[in-house]
Amino acid sequence: MSRSLREVVFVDGVRTPFGKAGPKGIYAETRADDLVVRVIRELLRRNPSLPADRVDEVAIAATTQIGDQGLTIGRTAALLAGLPTSVPGYAIDRMCAGAMTAVTTTASGIAFGAYDVAIAGGVEHMGRHPMGEGADPNPRFFSEKLVDGSALVMGSTAENLHDRFPHLTKERADAFALASQQRYAKAVANGQIGPELVPVATRSAEQGWGLATADEPPRPGTTLEGLATLKTPFRPHGHVTAGNAAGLNDGATGCILAAEDVARELGLTAGMRLVGYGFVGVEPEVMGVGPVPSTERALARTGLTIDDIGLFELNEAFAVQVLAFLDHFGIADDDPRVNPWGGAIAVGHPLASSGVRLMTQLSRQFAERPDVRYGLTAMCVGLGMGATVIWENPNWEGAAQ
Repeated sequence: MSRSLREVVFVDGVRTPFGKAGPKGIYAETRADDLVVRVIRELLRRNPSLPADRVDEVAIAATTQIGDQGLTIGRTAALLAGLPTSVPGYAIDRMCAGAMTAVTTTASGIAFGAYDVAIAGGVEHMGRHPMGEGADPNPRFFSEKLVDGSALVMGSTAENLHDRFPHLTKERADAFALASQQRYAKAVANGQIGPELVPVATRSAEQGWGLATADEPPRPGTTLEGLATLKTPFRPHGHVTAGNAAGLNDGATGCILAAEDVARELGLTAGMRLVGYGFVGVEPEVMGVGPVPSTERALARTGLTIDDIGLFELNEAFAVQVLAFLDHFGIADDDPRVNPWGGAIAVGHPLASSGVRLMTQLSRQFAERPDVRYGLTAMCVGLGMGATVIWENPNWEGAAQ
């Protein structure tokens, strides 16, 4: 039996406002699964031509799959969101690339013909569930020196990256971090960031009910002078600070994926077309370098080159990690194609949810940029991995030629 693959499109993406993790954060007393429920309901509300029973799968990622992020969260969130009981769901863990993997896995199923429509996303409530909570690393990792001890501390891996590439100075990292804050603020002021946000009712036993409508992490008053004075918590006289790295955050994301012909049948608008993707492993001690080989793999397997990419959405777990990517591919630190609306240093990085934030922003940028044909979403991944997904702009003006 021969099969032909189908084209897969990213229809729509939404996210909750991102919050600061901890007892003072906006989601301190809000459940993680309720954040996902809000996202799923909003996707269906914004796409009324999609019948709920046409959703074939719900894949939701979480790095720490316990408590309100456990119990096969893709299935439980689907039930809580009111999807028919016939709609299955599952959970994914690839640390920071969880939502990205939820997208590539379900998209592959759509291309193969196992699904027509899927919802994919991720959630992380780092206030309730700090990274690594409940984990029990096998002692062989250290007794047999399979990895260096720093591999389990993400900030230390970023310091290791500075060591490996000493020309990636703290000054460059701080300058990139400042630009992220400034680009994010400009995008909000221009109304480019905001329409994808889902208002979330929040609860506080002390203050009562509230409504989260905007991202909590951004620091609009950031200056280079201020960044230069911040402590380096991972190493004395180090390079990584709270200013040039993403913080600890809470939030959820989700998107609708569909076969292109099915999207057309249902009257759904295609925001992006999937071209290809790549996941790779690298040394866990320098996990930040991961997007370099994953991008090389994705480009090679799609027959593209880095010069074909007109927009980059790179997750800013740490500024040095993005700088390593840019240097490798000969891209300037301030290239306007890179994170034009700012990145995780400004908006936050709720681990497993961030991949779909990158995709949602790229999709919205495609709508503004018919001159751009291809875009790329990429991120480094804990324990030494890289993840890259390449997309095509269906609005590309050259398509009609």
